[in-house]
Amino acid sequence: MATTVPTQIRIDRDIKEKAASLFANLGLDMSGAINMFLHQCVLRGGLPFAVEMPHYSKQTLEAMAEARRVSRDPKVPSYDNMDDLKRALET
Repeated sequence: MATTVPTQIRIDRDIKEKAASLFANLGLDMSGAINMFLHQCVLRGGLPFAVEMPHYSKQTLEAMAEARRVSRDPKVPSYDNMDDLKRALET
């Protein structure tokens, strides 16, 4: 690599932590992953993936919102194994 130039970017803290964890599992650090992304952009002459807005039905959006609510509700029971879940379903 010829010359490296420090670059600052603003990244949402949660996304940065999740991405850093993912990259670590892949044997990369954040800098290596960003460099790889930029190289792919240059090689492909654009972004190396499709950028599009998902079109979900109203029913799907409502189900996603309900799933978010349920997953954050401490009153909703959770199960650590299938046996406990089956017992709960049978009662």
